[in-house]
Amino acid sequence: MAPPVFIVGHWRSGTTHLYNVLSRSPQWGWVPPFAAALPWDFLGIVGPIRTILEEHLPSDRLIDNIPVTPDSPQEDELPLALMTSISYYHGLFFPSRFEEHFNRGIFFDGCTEEEIAQWRAAFGYFLGKVALIRPGLPLLLKNPVHSARIPLLRAMWPDAKFIHIHRNPFVVYPSTRRTFATLLNSFALQDPSRVDLDRIVLDLYPRLMDRLLADAAALPGTHYAEIRFEDFERQPIAELERVYGSLGLPGWPEAERHFQVYLDGIRGYAKNRHRHPPDEVDRVGRHWGALIDRWGYAPPAG
Repeated sequence: MAPPVFIVGHWRSGTTHLYNVLSRSPQWGWVPPFAAALPWDFLGIVGPIRTILEEHLPSDRLIDNIPVTPDSPQEDELPLALMTSISYYHGLFFPSRFEEHFNRGIFFDGCTEEEIAQWRAAFGYFLGKVALIRPGLPLLLKNPVHSARIPLLRAMWPDAKFIHIHRNPFVVYPSTRRTFATLLNSFALQDPSRVDLDRIVLDLYPRLMDRLLADAAALPGTHYAEIRFEDFERQPIAELERVYGSLGLPGWPEAERHFQVYLDGIRGYAKNRHRHPPDEVDRVGRHWGALIDRWGYAPPAG
C-alpha cells in the first residue's frame, strides 16, 4: 500500500473542508461512507444493495450542514470503533465512562501493548481493504485523533505525510463543545448529563495540539505542512498549491482544476454561527493562551 497522506488537526478546525476539497483530485483513494459504516463487509455486501444503502444515507453530518453523499469522504474513526475497543466513540455510546474511553481512544491512556497492537492490526487491515477500491492510489485520510498518533503512523508507514490545519481557538472551543454535545444527545445509550464537556474540551485542546506539534517537529520538511484555516478559506487554491509544493505532491495542474470545480460548487455554504460571550473568551484565553499566541489569533467580534 502506498504511504498515506493524513489530514490532522483538532475537531472543528477545518479538517473536513480540507478533506472534501483534496479528495476531489482523482489521484487519491479515501474512505467512502459504506466502508465507514460497514468496515467488515463493504467489499462484498455493498454492491448488491448499494441502491438501498444510498437511500438511507443521512442528508448531512448532524454536527453541521455538510451534506453526505455516496462520494463524500469519511473519517476512519467510526470503522475503528466498530472494529476495536479503542475509540472515543465508545465514550459517546457509554457516557458513564466517557473520560476513560475518550482518553483511551485519543491518547491510548491505560491501553496495554496488546490492545494497541490489535488496534494497529485492525487499522492496517481496514485501510488495506479501502485501498482495493482504487488500487495503486495513495490514501488521503482525515481524523483529528491521528493528531496524537504521528509516531505510530510513521512506524506503520515511514513515508506517510501530514497536513495540519488549525483555526482560531476562540471559534474552535464553542464549535467543539457543540459537536460533542450533539453527538452525545444523538448516540448516548446512557444518561450523558454528568459529562463535564466544558472541562474536557478545555483540557483536550492543548494536550492534543502540544502532542501534535512536538511530534511534527521530528518530521522531515517534505512530510509535514501546516495550513491556517482562515488563509485556506480566503485563498484556497494558493494555499493548496503551497501545500503541494511543500510536500512534493505530484499532479498539481490537474488537481487544481478539480479543486476549483468543487469550490465553485459550494459557494454560499452557510457555516454554523456561534456566540462568543466575554466569560467564555476569557476562559479560552487563559487555558489556550500559548497556542493562541503561537498562531497569532485574536477573539472574534461579537
